[in-house]
Amino acid sequence: MTLPKLMVSPAARGVVTVTLNRPDKGNALDRETLALLIAALDRLDADASVRVVVLRGEGKHFCSGADVRADLAEDAQTLTRGDATIDSACYRLNSFSKPTVAITQGACIGGGLGLACSCDVVLATPDAFFAIPEVRLGFPPAALMPIFLAAFGTRFMRRYLLAGDRFGAERAEIAGLVHGIHAAAQMDTALDKITTAFLGAGPSAVANAKALLLKLSAGNTVEDLHGLHARWIASEEAREGIASFKEKRHPSWHPPDSA
Repeated sequence: MTLPKLMVSPAARGVVTVTLNRPDKGNALDRETLALLIAALDRLDADASVRVVVLRGEGKHFCSGADVRADLAEDAQTLTRGDATIDSACYRLNSFSKPTVAITQGACIGGGLGLACSCDVVLATPDAFFAIPEVRLGFPPAALMPIFLAAFGTRFMRRYLLAGDRFGAERAEIAGLVHGIHAAAQMDTALDKITTAFLGAGPSAVANAKALLLKLSAGNTVEDLHGLHARWIASEEAREGIASFKEKRHPSWHPPDSA
């Protein structure tokens, strides 16, 4: 039996849980999963009975980012065309009119980190780890950088955007991305406290406040950044970086291992 790549729970007290469901792939994002996520967000945003959306990942990891061994890494056009892209999913989540909470565990990297940064609240288990690894594949994550910047700030971004290495839940909490670190056994209690607080606010007031906040913090347009992303990901360096990842080798710019 083929399991659905995305699961959406029935609303309970106005709270809906959306779960990435590719645990055998670390919940990596392929085009089908992204299309399902965008469609679910559109549907839930239009449903007045839905007050809060919780985003989770099934299994060991929240989301390991783009499925670079599948259809998102076939060529530059595949990575940048169409509506079901990682950046379009993140911006749809970022603009969602109702409060959103991400529950992160294990890997939360690349596009997965973009999804977490697009949520209003992020909770993490102690084993959660984060990374913006695109530069190691030879291109900057241009379209997602405003979302990362809003979550972390420039100083933190300089350290981890430019190296692409991992950081843990405690450092993510210091940076402002993570709002609480909880053991898995206590996560539902922590989540209930936050969702109860959201449910105590006026739905229209929340939607208007969130829309105004996004407007006040807006910078470059998505179209401008998407164009940069398309150009950079078609570069020779990006092709080499993606090829080295798929071939499980160091890219050409990696220094040789010491003897």
